[in-house]
Amino acid sequence: MVPPAGDGRSPAPIDRPILEFLQTRLQGTNQVSRATITDANGHLELNVSLAASYYPASVDKASLAVRWYTNDDFKIHYREVSSDDSWECRWDRHPNPHNSRDHFHPSPAAPTPGKDASWPNDHRDVLRLVLDEIEARIADLWK
Repeated sequence: MVPPAGDGRSPAPIDRPILEFLQTRLQGTNQVSRATITDANGHLELNVSLAASYYPASVDKASLAVRWYTNDDFKIHYREVSSDDSWECRWDRHPNPHNSRDHFHPSPAAPTPGKDASWPNDHRDVLRLVLDEIEARIADLWK
């Protein structure tokens, strides 16, 4: 039996080595100003602050929060904050009553239920997909 994660997202514990790998990978890019593994509320999570220089002045802050579990479930939450608004979306893989195991909560508010989706199996491929989608979002912001 797999011990519960205790956060209602996955029946598995957080995979700290994968969070550490993602942290190292992200810290090595110019797109990231800080990547820190935190244990807020008893849940290990990789919190990433994205570099302000990539965004127009209208975006005050952009961040990514990552939880990755030992059974390869995950939650990756992207959020932008401006003085009068926020924009967010989320890529998820976890058992739930509202969508298939793989699903996406679209912008601008990441509502539940989301949209059924299919994600790669490998964490590196998932990260690449997410970063590509964030790059596309940033390009749209500059238009």
